This record gives sequence, structure tokens and C-alpha cells, in this order.
Amino acid sequence: MRTIGLIGGLSWESTVIYYQIVNRRVRERLGGSHSADSLIWSVDYTTVEDLIFAGRWDEVAVLLTGAGRRLQDAGADVLLVCSNTFSRVSDDVARATSVPVLHIADAVGAEVRARGMRKVGLLGTRFTMEEPFYRDRLAAHGFDVIVPRREQRELVHRVIFDELVRGVLRESSRDAYTDIIAGLADDGAEGVVLGCTEIELLVGDKDTAIPVLPSARLHAEAAAAFALAG
Repeated sequence: MRTIGLIGGLSWESTVIYYQIVNRRVRERLGGSHSADSLIWSVDYTTVEDLIFAGRWDEVAVLLTGAGRRLQDAGADVLLVCSNTFSRVSDDVARATSVPVLHIADAVGAEVRARGMRKVGLLGTRFTMEEPFYRDRLAAHGFDVIVPRREQRELVHRVIFDELVRGVLRESSRDAYTDIIAGLADDGAEGVVLGCTEIELLVGDKDTAIPVLPSARLHAEAAAAFALAG
């Protein structure tokens, strides 16, 4: 089994999802009491959050590539940046290390393509919804990506940073998200990418009329498959 290296703490609330999923998938595949060979480097979220709001992405890249190198030095055979927003520096991590880096948008894109969807909605931070680094990587898999209206994007973004990364789950926010997803469905979305790893703590398939595509789970499942293929 290959060793999985998780660059987490982005936030730790969703890093928990990664750890659960990779271990569950390994146990399902191998049976018994098996679990994944894995390493986690968890950063202080406030540090990187302050940097991205100040537009200091070069410093984010330095921090996360450093984490990637430490994981590689500790024996990781594959790396994941456990975030959609911070996947903006995934290519920097890949250039700074010599092991594969599984990109979260590729894990999601493969699932959308496997389901034969032609158009999907995208929820996430303002960075993820409005900047091309994530949307373009998704669209490169061969489908259209749409996002909510500006005021809805602001609401989604605010809930993520004021509530979800702090472990706060409010019914009113769930209702607001599901209304936004319904609007994306009206605009032709056949599914919705939960393009912030914390959103799947709040919203699931039972809450929506169209399928949700939970990015953290899909990314973690890709990591488990890679590890077991070794």
C-alpha cells in the first residue's frame, strides 16, 4: 500500500472527512481491521486565511510546498492539498516535490464525466467560484460550469468563512444553500459541485433535487484508490 500525505488544516473540520474516507475505503477493500498508511501535515488555518484575504498567494505557496516536502521526506508516496480554494497552489506543490499530487478538481471532474453530466453548478469560496484556476480545470474535463449570481456568491462565501470553517452548522444557512442550488438547477445544472470541502458538512443529496458532488469525499476516494493500486 502506498502512503498518503494529506496537507490539511484547510480547515481541520474538513480534513477529518479525508481521514475518515481514506480509512473507510481501505477497510472496505482489504477487510478486517485494515486502515490506510497515511500522514497529515495540518497548518494553522488563521495563518493561511489571513494570507489569502491579503492576496499573498506566493506566501501560501511557500507554506504548503514546505508541508508537501515534509510529508514526502516522511515517506508519503502521494500528496493531496485538502482544499478547493488552496488547490490554487497545488501545481506549486507538484513542482516542489517528486511524488504525484492529486488535484481535487481532477477528482471531481472525473466523477462528473463518469456520470455523463454536461453542465454543473459550482458552490465554493469567492476565490473558487470567481477565479479561473478551479473553474477552468473543471471545464477541461468536458462540461460547462455555472455559478450563482453575485449576491448569492457573497452569501455562500460568508457562510463558509464565518460558520463552516469554525464548525458552525445553521439550518438557516442550509436552507439558503439549497435555494441557491435549486436556482442553479433551474439554469440547467444537472448536479452541483460542493467546491468547498466544508460545504458537505452542511448539505447532502437528501437536501437537493439534483445530485451533489462532494469534493472532499471524491478527492479522498481518489487517494485511497491510488494508494491501493500500489
